[in-house]
Amino acid sequence: MLDDLSLFVSIVEAGSLSAAAEKEALPTATVTRRLQALERRLGYRLLARSARRMQLTAEGLQYYEQCRPLIHGLRQATQRLDAMLGAVEGNIRVLAPINLASGPLTPAWASFMKKYPNVSVELVLSNAVQDLVGSGADLAIRVGALQDSALMQRRLGTSEIVMVAAPSYLRAAGAPDSAEALRTHSLIVFESLRNWTLRDPQDNTEIVIQPHPRFRVNEMGLAVAMAEAGLGILLCPSIQAHAGLAAGTLAAVLPDWMPEPRQIYAVWSQQRYLPARVRALLEHLAEFIGAHPLLKG
Repeated sequence: MLDDLSLFVSIVEAGSLSAAAEKEALPTATVTRRLQALERRLGYRLLARSARRMQLTAEGLQYYEQCRPLIHGLRQATQRLDAMLGAVEGNIRVLAPINLASGPLTPAWASFMKKYPNVSVELVLSNAVQDLVGSGADLAIRVGALQDSALMQRRLGTSEIVMVAAPSYLRAAGAPDSAEALRTHSLIVFESLRNWTLRDPQDNTEIVIQPHPRFRVNEMGLAVAMAEAGLGILLCPSIQAHAGLAAGTLAAVLPDWMPEPRQIYAVWSQQRYLPARVRALLEHLAEFIGAHPLLKG
């Protein structure tokens, strides 16, 4: 009914049904039908219409005078809201994994802040999956299979998985030649990869093992440092081991047994409208990750 009331005000201000139809980009027949429907709901005529002229009835004039300021006030409020939501300014609260957000994505946050000086960003970092809706966050970055089907999602890239160890460890303990051989080795486990999914290159079957770690930690940088120190074998995202592999402080283990890459997603609540500032960050992250040699895919 509110739309029809707004249309009635437009008809009066335009001076005719045809002029109002042109202004609202509607067929004249549609404008006529909606006006008639409004009059039926109210129970009285609003406009006296003839082939040559249109005139407000007494009831129509009273209704127009009472409704006009309400409609104009609503239109102004809507315009202000549209301007606010369309402006890339304000605060964005983002949930993200510690090592991804504070490592490879560091330049993305910096370049976004420089590009949009009127935006403030609140990053809440944790390697545990946090409650997006309950936390009041606008956006979350997640890696791996998504469990909550109630969330909207956009795939941003991929994260390859590698198994690594220090060359000194492999010289002392020997390099494993199968998933079963890992049972005899010292293992370092990163909390978010507590179950190791591997793929047998002989028949492409998937094998899931639950390692019994010598060292277990929920911070990937420390896990990589322990591997470089020669304390054992580590399964981790390739981007975290890339520097060590390039420098020779780490060596690949069972490279043919690695699983499919894990997907990187941005997720947000279906119940939340994405303001322009959040959409801008989403596009910025997608562009950054899409150009990153170790994350694109």
